[in-house]
Amino acid sequence: MMVNPRKVVVIGDGNVGSSVAFTLVIKKQVSELVIIDVNKDKAEGDALDMAHAMSINAPVNIKAAGYSEIADARIIIITAGAAQKPGETRIDLLNKNKMIFDSIFDNMRPYLNQESIVLVVTNPVDVLTMYTYDKLSLPANQVIGSGTVLDTGRLKYLLSRDTGIDPRNIHAYIIGEHGDSELAAYSVTSIGGVTMSEYCKECGRCGGRQEERLELIEEEVVKSAYEIIAKKGSTYYGIAAATSRIVDAILHDTRSILTVSSYISNGLGGQIDGVYLSVPTIVSHLGAEKTIWPNYSEEEKQSLIESANKLKSLIG
Repeated sequence: MMVNPRKVVVIGDGNVGSSVAFTLVIKKQVSELVIIDVNKDKAEGDALDMAHAMSINAPVNIKAAGYSEIADARIIIITAGAAQKPGETRIDLLNKNKMIFDSIFDNMRPYLNQESIVLVVTNPVDVLTMYTYDKLSLPANQVIGSGTVLDTGRLKYLLSRDTGIDPRNIHAYIIGEHGDSELAAYSVTSIGGVTMSEYCKECGRCGGRQEERLELIEEEVVKSAYEIIAKKGSTYYGIAAATSRIVDAILHDTRSILTVSSYISNGLGGQIDGVYLSVPTIVSHLGAEKTIWPNYSEEEKQSLIESANKLKSLIG
């Protein structure tokens, strides 16, 4: 069966899933959206609510249905899973969410189209994306995770706050695990074509304390999710926007460079291999088309290797 080029299925209709679904339809990114959830009433209610919203904007075929709907889906987004609780790390979620994923995969296999792209959003996203790749018979480029796309957005926001520069003109990346071992790749960060270190010398806004400020910003990025969870219970608007950005790159073949969680083979001269983690990646109609390897500092390379090793130890 051929895929519908603008059909997206969202599996999981919690805070994240419903926010992702609504973002996709309100931005008119899809022609058909299907919501799948164990709570059928919730899925049907959200589908109806969104359909009413879109009658005001633009027609989109929105419905709640079963797994047979993935048969012609261009993108299958998995958001289902246990919610991260206050004080709980993303790694603490792993065993609970593996069990949920096993059930999802059992339902997916009879209908899975080999042309579909599976986008994993559930945390811990890197390990669960690897788990998805291991369990489903799809090429590695067609199984991707939301990775650190949101974290990279947070970094740009914070750098914009400190420099006063439009975040769209700041080129910066959070790489590694989407979690505690992620890192800001400041050695390859630039503003208007000027390296971050050179820009900071000329800027003067932090009174010569640029190294201290950059360290604090990196720490703030890592802690952002925990702060939001402590205040409101979960994060969903940010990740919905990040997921929408990834979907846009796939559906419109923009070949955008995004820090999705992608399969790394022979990274850094073979020092990172056989693991999913986030590095700048060309995202296109192929999914994770190609990873990009800037000239990171030696310290950043070592931190990235350590992040990869941490993730590999959790794969099992």
